[in-house]
Amino acid sequence: MSTCSTVSQDLDEPIAGTAATATTWLLLEQPGPWGAKALTQSHLDPALGRALEAAAQGTGVRIALIRRPGRHADCGGPAERQVYVAHTVPGNVWLRGATITDPQHLLNLDFTALGMGDHHTFDSVLQGQPHTGDPLALVCTNGKRDRCCALLGRPLAAELAASGVDGVWEVTHLGGHRFSPTLLVLPYGYAYGRAQAHAVKEVLHSVQEGRIVVEGCRGNSAWERPGQAAELAVRRATGEAAAEALSVVRTDGAAPRWEVTVAHVDGRHWRVSVAQGTSAPPRPESCGTSVLGSPARMDVVALRELRTTTALAS
Repeated sequence: MSTCSTVSQDLDEPIAGTAATATTWLLLEQPGPWGAKALTQSHLDPALGRALEAAAQGTGVRIALIRRPGRHADCGGPAERQVYVAHTVPGNVWLRGATITDPQHLLNLDFTALGMGDHHTFDSVLQGQPHTGDPLALVCTNGKRDRCCALLGRPLAAELAASGVDGVWEVTHLGGHRFSPTLLVLPYGYAYGRAQAHAVKEVLHSVQEGRIVVEGCRGNSAWERPGQAAELAVRRATGEAAAEALSVVRTDGAAPRWEVTVAHVDGRHWRVSVAQGTSAPPRPESCGTSVLGSPARMDVVALRELRTTTALAS
């Protein structure tokens, strides 16, 4: 039976520039079942879920629930929960963790500061510490949002965990069901789609060495979608793999066309023209709907390196 992910793959829908956008990710362990809107449809107190959504609104922080791979008994919350927070903007990338017993304490965090890359309230409120383990591999498995995430995501998470990969978690929602299985890798915040276990292991090995794999990459969540596509295009054109080497420093224009300026830490700049197109023919963008849509795609139509004087003047 055809699914939104098989249709997307059969039609060779471009994957670059499709990552969820967030400068900072806040992840809360919540075992058990998840509903389509997991923050208010799980064993987490729905009032707390609504309060967290409100607190994060407009701050750049995206909140998601995580759980260990495997079977999920329909039981109450754990006595202790793992919490992570990661800031993904190059030049100030960090990943911190904490163990909590009462998720209500999350409401004492300064979400505006977290979104801007300041982790002090996470440390003071939750006794947060730098994460010293392996990179986090977050695999979307929320079948209540889209069955592809369960059918494809859960086996991937289980295979990675069974093969000894540390840092693997199931996560509630990363957007882009039709690219299942989808994956977010922290601390750097690059998302991947149509992920296979062997490729994920290569991605994680590279991240441990501070490098980014471009193949199968949807983009860095720190940037809006035109910036995601532009940054990946510069990586492809230059072969640059260093995780924090590139930043999107300026985006001019509006849909359907943008001029994105990408800067390298060594002073080089590129101007990337990105056009928003529509994927044809119309297709279901999710297995949860029978409505046919034409999902937006980000097409890089021009890329040129700027001379230093031109870059500074812009």
